[in-house]
Amino acid sequence: MSTNMEVGILILRIVAGLLFAGHGAQKLFGWFGGRGMSNFSGMLEKMGVQPARLWAWASALSEFLGGLGLAFGLLTPFAAAALIGDMLVAIIKVHVPKGVWNTNGGFEYPLTLTVVAFVVGLTGPGVYSLDSAIGLALPEPAAYLIALIVMLIGVIGALVAMPVVWRNARRTT
Repeated sequence: MSTNMEVGILILRIVAGLLFAGHGAQKLFGWFGGRGMSNFSGMLEKMGVQPARLWAWASALSEFLGGLGLAFGLLTPFAAAALIGDMLVAIIKVHVPKGVWNTNGGFEYPLTLTVVAFVVGLTGPGVYSLDSAIGLALPEPAAYLIALIVMLIGVIGALVAMPVVWRNARRTT
């Protein structure tokens, strides 16, 4: 890749990764105006997500650790896959019933973040990354493909395991 592309991937990784990590920190620690794990878990329970505490931890850790991994370019295919999985569940469970646009709580913004994570996972972290600095050369694209398959199985499992609340979500919009 050219230097411009490497710098572009670096900027994209840092901005998106830190936004993800910050969103996870809101849930985990109550930072940045967040309400912490007990409130996040309670919100999931009200949405019909069961077991709410388990899925709250899974979501918050995916966002926080996956975001840091993306930002620093560490274990990038796995960080990207974790973030994509978290966003897919959020899009399906929360945002789809509200339509496309973010102004209505729709899936515009989470879909954008999902695509960013997908592209970084696809292109790799670039030379300005911890993966590159420590010489971690995961087999590409095999590692990413395996991570995506495992993530999709996890997303399907999570959605099947959670009670379906589509009717209630549609009534409230």
